Amino acid sequence: MSHEQRRGGHTVSWLPAHVVWVTKCRYHVLTGDVQRRRRDLIKQICDAEDVRMLKGMVSKDHVHMHIEYAPSQSISALLKRLKGRTSRRLQEEYPLLRKEDWERHFRAVGYGVWSTGNITDELVQQYLEHHREASNKDNDNIILS
Repeated sequence: MSHEQRRGGHTVSWLPAHVVWVTKCRYHVLTGDVQRRRRDLIKQICDAEDVRMLKGMVSKDHVHMHIEYAPSQSISALLKRLKGRTSRRLQEEYPLLRKEDWERHFRAVGYGVWSTGNITDELVQQYLEHHREASNKDNDNIILS
């Protein structure tokens, strides 16, 4: 996948992640207008939060997103905002989503998140091993592990 790295005053980064969250009890409430509205709200929030949407999908009972975010952002705080803001707005705009047994939340409490970086653990290990060998020759570095 071709990508444009983020550049800041003192940083260069590429932090992609795959995130998923589901509706409470996996109720099929994300359909029709509600589904389209959630998609639009997610896009608005990502734009406002400087999160790049690489790909995404709103299904009837869950949301999948492949995003790229800045190193200054916390993925857990970002997901809390995405889930909370979209849930609140949808309940305001679609009163049928407000059910007493949902305790004002029609989304489940948790979420899943996986790093989807462009290098493998094996490549990182090879890189570190290369530098370990070089440092052993020069005796100018201390090995962490």
